[in-house]
Amino acid sequence: MRICDLIEQKTPFVSLEFYPPKEREQWGSFFEEAEKLKAVAPLFVSVTYGAGGSTQDNTLEIAARLKNQIGYEPLVHLTTVGATEERIAAFLDALTNSGIENILALRGDPPRGCDFAPDNERFQHASDLVTFARERFPGLCVGVAGYPQPHPQSPTVAEDLRWTKFKVEKGADFIVTQLFFDVRQYFDFVERLRSMGITVPVIPGILPIMSLASIRFILSLCGASIPGSFYLELEAADKKGGSEAVREIGMRFAIDQCRRLIDGGAPGVHLYTLNKADACLHIAGELNI
Repeated sequence: MRICDLIEQKTPFVSLEFYPPKEREQWGSFFEEAEKLKAVAPLFVSVTYGAGGSTQDNTLEIAARLKNQIGYEPLVHLTTVGATEERIAAFLDALTNSGIENILALRGDPPRGCDFAPDNERFQHASDLVTFARERFPGLCVGVAGYPQPHPQSPTVAEDLRWTKFKVEKGADFIVTQLFFDVRQYFDFVERLRSMGITVPVIPGILPIMSLASIRFILSLCGASIPGSFYLELEAADKKGGSEAVREIGMRFAIDQCRRLIDGGAPGVHLYTLNKADACLHIAGELNI
């Protein structure tokens, strides 16, 4: 079913992001974690792949299994990396033949340590994927990314908002945000979009912090920032109680974020699971939605 239709039927909701493993021998444990998360009853689950399209070939098979064997509604990531009209059309044909009706159109990231360079002129931006999907596969529901903190390569906040608006004007049905740690940034982002005439749902992306090492690595990839006082609290907890103490504070912070977002009118929350069921089960249980 189309996610844009599901959102109209149920708010607030929880949705999840899965990062499928590269190696097939790890698929068994991945699907075990995915099965556990059925208790959350997510509105949808997004299925990503590695920088540079490194696990794209697995995406279709995994998404189809999540839908047809477990019963999730997948949101499949699609990037411009390595994109051609023939390749994108074939991929979207295969998706629709599997009963999947939702994509998240992204520019995509190059392999770590490399600069982004478009593979061809036809697909240089996420908006190009949105345009192509709308023209060739009009029945698809199309999501795009949004940045409460501007994209690291955007020169200004206004420029970043302009491109977000452009993606919606090209046909995006909803927005899923990059992770953030200050709920005020989300509400400011939504307010600015609304003032520009953008009315599509904006789903906040939340990352439960599991360890200092993991959050340092993730922040280095996405360019998001963390409030200084919160980071100092995490460092102090790590020194006193190690990773478990950090996890406890991170979970408490994520639950508070989700509550404040939902109470403030967010349509739902999108949890970046890192394929860890326990954390998401705990958060969803605390939210009771």
